[in-house]
Amino acid sequence: MWSGPRNISTVLMRSFGARSDTVVVDEPFYACYLAVTGLDHPRRDLVLAGQPTAWRDVVARLTAPLPAGTKISYHKHMAQHLLPAIDRGWIGALTNAYLIRDPDEVVASYARVRDEPTLDDLGYARQVELHRSFGGPVIDARDLLRDPPGLLAALCAALGIGFDEHMLRWASGPRATDGVWAPHWYGSVLRSTGFAPYRLPTEPLPDRLRPIADAARPLYDQLFAERLTTG
Repeated sequence: MWSGPRNISTVLMRSFGARSDTVVVDEPFYACYLAVTGLDHPRRDLVLAGQPTAWRDVVARLTAPLPAGTKISYHKHMAQHLLPAIDRGWIGALTNAYLIRDPDEVVASYARVRDEPTLDDLGYARQVELHRSFGGPVIDARDLLRDPPGLLAALCAALGIGFDEHMLRWASGPRATDGVWAPHWYGSVLRSTGFAPYRLPTEPLPDRLRPIADAARPLYDQLFAERLTTG
């Protein structure tokens, strides 16, 4: 699942993690991304110490045989973590999907935790690249929050797996599969037990952030036009 930041991606990971036939992997390229870019993200040292920083080692883990008793390996990826130097050949052997969210909402949410985001931070260009190369279903966060059972059923059908009612509810609290960055980023997710209802933004996007949201919109619109619906 290729997503961008501030996009209910961790909630969707919780949903798939609630399946008894699924193992989940949380942002496996994060340490590689930080090591190459040198970006100073929260808990950087812990991330670098806790994950492989060589992309080939990450790919080896992602394509290893599944643990006993599981049928699905769900990878929660931040699309921007897939840097240009990382070979794409292994991706075609997997089933790919894309989680998108309106740029105005993403930029406003991201800016509340990391000041001034860039277009590269948001992952839209990488999502478009991957969708063009490998295809796969696209879902929009707003649609998912408005109709979790309907959209999850449509997504599972598109992925060729059966829908599981357990995907709608889960126990609150941390998971052993959460990244070491969870205490900084996952506050509301750790308290969650299901999908929260969609709420319209209550504040307009600040003028200083309008250019980045506008730059992202054509990329978002390309993916939005391909999204799954339940209608």
